[in-house]
Amino acid sequence: MRIFLDTNVLVSGLMGRGLCKDLLSRVVIEHTVVLGAPVRNELRRVLLTKFRIPEVLWREMDGRLAEFEQAAASVITPAVAISDASDIPIVACAIAARVDVFVTGDQVLLDIGNAGSMPIKSPRALWLMLGEKKDG
Repeated sequence: MRIFLDTNVLVSGLMGRGLCKDLLSRVVIEHTVVLGAPVRNELRRVLLTKFRIPEVLWREMDGRLAEFEQAAASVITPAVAISDASDIPIVACAIAARVDVFVTGDQVLLDIGNAGSMPIKSPRALWLMLGEKKDG
């Protein structure tokens, strides 16, 4: 399965403990993680400014992130209303990359449910979905 992780899920998976960290580990091993250019840029900004990680650590982490499938920024406009303008290029990138699922902790995006044929799931919902696929 091709999975696009929103910035908030990546930050939680990389810097935290718990579900997002476990989910990130699982999808990296069992699926194809698609990393969008807008997410990568936002991730860099968040980690350097909010978490104050050293630039050298970011470069090392970015080198590892380069191993994921990379999706270029997209100029398409999603056919769904997205209230936060900063989310539009991220969702557009995921749609253009033709991923199977977009994973986010952003409740506004989760409330949309789908962007075209692309489902928008929470980390918990994806975790449960992956468990069902493994069992079934």
